[in-house]
Amino acid sequence: MSRTPRITGSDLIAALAKLRHEDGRSTAVPAHAGETFGPGLLHKILRDCQLTAEQLAELL
Repeated sequence: MSRTPRITGSDLIAALAKLRHEDGRSTAVPAHAGETFGPGLLHKILRDCQLTAEQLAELL
């Protein structure tokens, strides 16, 4: 298991924008200016998007 990358809200939104689901599903990303996500919140967002940390790293 790899470490979860440190990422800001705007970087995460940009990475997730590359993914579009056919039925229009989306997830909420609380993007505050310049703040990085803690590992717990980032894991929750990744779980909602059905992504692993490795898949997120590929999108970045």
